[in-house]
Amino acid sequence: MLSRVADSIYWMARYVERAENVARFIHVNLHMLLDLPMEEHHRWSPLVSTSGDLEDFEQRYGEATQENVIRFLAFDPLNPNSIVSCLRQARENARSVREVISSEMWEQINRLYLLVQGAARGISDFDSPHTFYTEVKLAGHEFTGITESTMSHNEGWHFARMGRLFERADKTSRILDVKYFMLLPHLDYVGSPYDALLWAALLRSASAFEMYHKLYHGIAHDRVAEFLILNREFPRSIHFCLLRGERSLHAVTGSSLDTFTNTAEQLLGRLRSEISYARIGEIIKFGLHEYLDTFQAKLNQVGMALSDTFFAQRPVPLQNLQRTDVTS
Repeated sequence: MLSRVADSIYWMARYVERAENVARFIHVNLHMLLDLPMEEHHRWSPLVSTSGDLEDFEQRYGEATQENVIRFLAFDPLNPNSIVSCLRQARENARSVREVISSEMWEQINRLYLLVQGAARGISDFDSPHTFYTEVKLAGHEFTGITESTMSHNEGWHFARMGRLFERADKTSRILDVKYFMLLPHLDYVGSPYDALLWAALLRSASAFEMYHKLYHGIAHDRVAEFLILNREFPRSIHFCLLRGERSLHAVTGSSLDTFTNTAEQLLGRLRSEISYARIGEIIKFGLHEYLDTFQAKLNQVGMALSDTFFAQRPVPLQNLQRTDVTS
């Protein structure tokens, strides 16, 4: 597979996943407004922090009001991580590889992009913001299902799965990190009913609320962290994402899971192993923020190694070029 094609498929899936995650964050926050007596800044600034774009937001918008944050995260074309920007980039990547992906995949991305564009211009007919964000989330789920059902499970599919899973792992770590350090306006709220509501909102942000309660009774911060970081079976946990992503990487290279043939495999295998053998008590003792911050840095290293190994275009060495002598 050409590196250009692999790169486009990887980022197509990653951008769709990112857009769907942002829609989920906003939707859950809108629901929380009904239950939590917070100041507006405390309600909305953590969402910008989750995206990693707080500095850009503050320079361009200033105050973290509901209107400013929603416009920045959903409809701002200058924010590369907004829903509309992510879907624009996903659509462009899909357009460049239409001969590789299925027509159903292309149609779904195009439909989702036009839906969000219509909402940005105010020409879509939605009953409420809740309806809009629900539609975006469902459309993202549909794209994943269509990809699973209509694309051959070959190298291209594995690159799409890696893009989706690595983006998902990153976002799960970020929402957990932001909740732990930023969402409570006062330390007195820790352990209060408000605290429980916020942890429940975090689980809903990761579509994990029901699956968590099938495993645990009652909400406790260490159990929530354990579920979202270490669970091997929940599809949005960090551990699950790394396990499946590692399988796809080795499927592409053809090497066995207990070996590595390039830096991307080495770094991902090491990171997955650290998660596999971690215990939540050790993580809490080390510091949840420090642990997640370190994880994000290591996952970024995996992404850079993946790009360098498979996507970077390198000049062909001169000795490998066929020399042709031309005589007159």
